[in-house]
Amino acid sequence: MTFAERPVSAPLFEDLPGDISVSFEFFPPKTEKMEEQLWDAITQLAPLDPSFVSVTYGAGGSTRERTHSTVSRLVRETQLVPAAHLTCVGASKDEIAEIADQYWEAGVRHIVALRGDPPPSSGGVFTPHPQGYAGAADLVAGLKARHDFDISVAAYPEVHPEAASADADLDNLKRKLDAGANRAITQFFFSTDAYFRFLDKVLAAGIFAPILPGIMPVTSFAAIRRMSGNTEIPGWLETMFEGLDERPGPRALVAAVAAADLCRRLYEGGVRDLHFYTLNRAEQAYAICQLLGLRPKPGA
Repeated sequence: MTFAERPVSAPLFEDLPGDISVSFEFFPPKTEKMEEQLWDAITQLAPLDPSFVSVTYGAGGSTRERTHSTVSRLVRETQLVPAAHLTCVGASKDEIAEIADQYWEAGVRHIVALRGDPPPSSGGVFTPHPQGYAGAADLVAGLKARHDFDISVAAYPEVHPEAASADADLDNLKRKLDAGANRAITQFFFSTDAYFRFLDKVLAAGIFAPILPGIMPVTSFAAIRRMSGNTEIPGWLETMFEGLDERPGPRALVAAVAAADLCRRLYEGGVRDLHFYTLNRAEQAYAICQLLGLRPKPGA
């Protein structure tokens, strides 16, 4: 057999038609320079016509005003659909109702409703506000009673670190969706098997809402370790990034290809909706979308 006659696998991203829907998460900037970086990222990613863009909310509501300012600017200055994060931490039901009213009046119709991470001063233990919501399911019900928001909630393919069990975590997800949430967005993961096993359990539990996979390109492997919680970090991924902590250029290239391969395997499993945790950087998310065949909307 000659070399030309030997079977060779098709190119990794051959003929992907770009028939996917994407959404992007950003965080509110703390400084003028960070604000420039955020809006540069938004400007670069907007032509990909995301279904929505979400803006995070700090522990204990520490970024409340900056989140509101960013979301309001998105409404005023872009054609994007903004989704404002809102948590239970450090706020009464009345305070949350006031925030929800402000968003509704500003034209925001999509909320990402979360229990929220407790502030560092709490020692990592979530304690509901005395006049607040006990968790995300109650928050969803309260928001729905206030306005007819489109609501996203969180899901954990590898189980929330504080959950008593996988079944208890799944029950909590069902309560949030039964309370009126429209979809769930997962914590980031690196195992497609973990995501698809989770979908099987979700369907078996009678949950039929969309479960968007959350994709986190590796900008810093040390940061991924800190944020991973119950998320498995495969040995092959650690090997792939070995020696790149001080080499941001090569690390970004490797991260984009690794995340694009994860998305390609999700696509092969039937996934068509992807949510990217951008960390306010556009290059990797844009490159991944390019590899998946997604192109800017004509005229964007």
